[in-house]
Amino acid sequence: MRTLYLLFLVGLTAIDESCCGLSRRSKRELLIRTKRRWVLSTVEVVEEDPGPFPKIISRMYNNKTGNRHEFRISGMGVDVEPLGVFSIDPNNGNVYAHRPIDRETYSKPFQIKFDILDKWTKKPLDKELSFEVELKDINDNAPAFIDLQRTVDVNENSAEGYLPVRLEFTDIDQPNTTNSLVDITLLSYSPKDPVISLKPISDLMAHLTLEGCFNYDKIKKYDVTLQLKDHGTPSLSSTSVITLNVVDSNTHLPMFKERQYHVAVNESTTKDDILRVSVEDKDTPNTPGWRAKYYFIKGNEEGNYKIETDPETNEGVLSVIKGKDYERTSLNVLQVGVKNEEPIFVCKDKSKVPPDDSVDIAVKVIDLNDSPEFKKNPADVYLKEEEKPGKVLYTPEVVDVDSDPSAIRYMVLEDPAQWVTIDKNTGQVISAKKMDRESPYLNGTDTYKVLIGAIDNGEPPATGTGTVLIHLGDINDNVPHLVSRHVIMCGNKANKVVVPVEDADAPPFSGPFSFSFGGDDKTVPNRWKLEPSFGAEGGLVSRKSLAYGNYSVPLEIRDQQNTVGRDTLNVFVCDCGVVDTCRSKRAASAGMGAAGIALLVLGILLFLLLLLLFICNCGKKKFKGIPAAHEEGNQTLIKYNQEGGVSECKTEPSLFLTSSNNGTATDGFRLGTMKLTKAASPTAADMDVYNTSRFSRMNVDMNAMGMQRQRDTLRSQRGETEYSKWTTGRTNTYEGLSRYNGSLSIWSNQRVVDQLNRKLDMADGFHTDDPGYPPHLYTYEGHSSKGTSLDRMSLSNLGNDLMFLNDLGPKFNTLGGLCQPTAEGRNIQI
Repeated sequence: MRTLYLLFLVGLTAIDESCCGLSRRSKRELLIRTKRRWVLSTVEVVEEDPGPFPKIISRMYNNKTGNRHEFRISGMGVDVEPLGVFSIDPNNGNVYAHRPIDRETYSKPFQIKFDILDKWTKKPLDKELSFEVELKDINDNAPAFIDLQRTVDVNENSAEGYLPVRLEFTDIDQPNTTNSLVDITLLSYSPKDPVISLKPISDLMAHLTLEGCFNYDKIKKYDVTLQLKDHGTPSLSSTSVITLNVVDSNTHLPMFKERQYHVAVNESTTKDDILRVSVEDKDTPNTPGWRAKYYFIKGNEEGNYKIETDPETNEGVLSVIKGKDYERTSLNVLQVGVKNEEPIFVCKDKSKVPPDDSVDIAVKVIDLNDSPEFKKNPADVYLKEEEKPGKVLYTPEVVDVDSDPSAIRYMVLEDPAQWVTIDKNTGQVISAKKMDRESPYLNGTDTYKVLIGAIDNGEPPATGTGTVLIHLGDINDNVPHLVSRHVIMCGNKANKVVVPVEDADAPPFSGPFSFSFGGDDKTVPNRWKLEPSFGAEGGLVSRKSLAYGNYSVPLEIRDQQNTVGRDTLNVFVCDCGVVDTCRSKRAASAGMGAAGIALLVLGILLFLLLLLLFICNCGKKKFKGIPAAHEEGNQTLIKYNQEGGVSECKTEPSLFLTSSNNGTATDGFRLGTMKLTKAASPTAADMDVYNTSRFSRMNVDMNAMGMQRQRDTLRSQRGETEYSKWTTGRTNTYEGLSRYNGSLSIWSNQRVVDQLNRKLDMADGFHTDDPGYPPHLYTYEGHSSKGTSLDRMSLSNLGNDLMFLNDLGPKFNTLGGLCQPTAEGRNIQI
């Protein structure tokens, strides 16, 4: 039966083989029919391959190969960094590697493109494809620690468990392979006590741990050796040493050097640094485990003493901060303890924490003369304000155990307002003045403080102090009044203002207040109303829109006792801006907008342009003056003493010419027609008189008319000629006015010229005679005027009767009176 079963299985196997064979042949024929042109694969290259190079790593095939084809590759490792690693034989398709490659440098596969081209045309014969070159990892890198701290400080009081040493490591070989799988091992540590071990946390992290306690006094440093080892073939490893420095902690208690201390202090005396106590501590100096902290265990229940630590010496400094009474205690024993700033550390395998060390300090109190002591201190006294002086306010009771109470004398130590006196024998405090509860000496309260002293007859005398607090009751001695008499009402925003009121008295002699209008002005109630009219403050409301301005509102304010205070509230109604401030009272802005700046610059440019035009006109041609008005007998008064100007305009003086026999003498005002009589010929005496009395004033008038003299002009012959021409013109002008029938002689002309030159020479001497108004040559204004100027009279009539000048009319006398004092006041002389 078994034989038949085996034959059956053999037959089935043969049938299956024949079917599978046909199927494989069919697939092979199918692959052939697809006419695959490329045979693609991933090329694997071992990193750091020693060669020899060049080394064939693969071969490319294509069914279109022939005599006219060539292979070409490009990409990473060929014409992209790193260059020149791979190449291909253009004829047979062999791919070569030319040097070893590090996988850790190029961890990703090399992507390389390849083509088959026509050798002659260089055109591609098939589609461009690519293949990859992967680097096979070898175990060529040992594991290493990451950011390893080779020196670590650990505290002596470190608890068992993890130490502050975390270990991180890695292997840069291909991940998830045996080459990058790392084990960490603690090879050794020295010294061996306490136990230091290693605990892994993850595949690439571990921690050092501690069992037991460090002892800084015995061992201050530990060396721990660690090893890292991978699982590659061959296995690589590395070792590192970590140094643990033990930092001292508080493992020793401070101990007093002495077991008992003694000190003496005067009674009732405070004093610093009466005693110093010192301790010994084996911990490292100037560390929290060494610095001492002293404290009282017992004996200082009343707080008479304090003890502090000297930071330099670590000693305890004992001081008295509140005096001790000898009659109560003559000896005081203080128990003082000491500990460190840092709590004591004791390893768990040792005994319990020891207690703090302590010491006794015996303080002896020395008896002194005690000062008198007031039984009631402070003493409260109650009094109505403004009561008549002379009232006994307080009689003290004083106790003195060291002196006779009857020998104690009293005095006032502090009384800022000098309101009280004291009986030096009995100590009675008596009011000396009326006391005002609203006085500034009370600082806004109702209590006045007086300090008195009691002095005994001991050796030396001792003084005890007592305080008397005088509480002043209020009376209605102040009237309510306005806090401020001036308020602002923004007429464009509201019609109401708040009226704050204050009263120096206290309730019930102060607010709330009642408000009403005062005075006899009947228009006030028509213009205003009070709303509210009762309360801590009032409100003033305008009944109608008011014009902007100041308004005075008389008010009557009554307190709760109907005491009336009269005051006037000044209300300023104005237009307000965003804030409640009158616009008119705001400070003008100092800024200037762009438009303002532009207008300012434009104005300056126009001014400079006009100035330039004026300079050009004055420089190119002579100023001919302003033509005189030709209206008969009614000319306009011309201002001749205008000496300003930016350019020196020079013209020769000229005179008005007239052929009329009857002249009208005017100078801006109608002076009337004068008939001039014929004058005699001038004499030398007349000439001298005229020169001394009239010539100086004529020169002043000429200066006032604007005649500007040039220093080099009038000294020359041309100056003389100009003057001759001027006198001739003046003669012709006044021929009709004075009916002068003669002519000016050559002698008189020369005489006047000499006088003028002499005066001009005197004025040139540094202007000593006339420093403020040096002589100038002036031009005249206008021509052909019948009304000639009085200041330009010709000197041609020096020989005639000039008395007519004294009777030119009241208006001319007024003008002369105004000009003459001015010239005399300036001390102008020529």
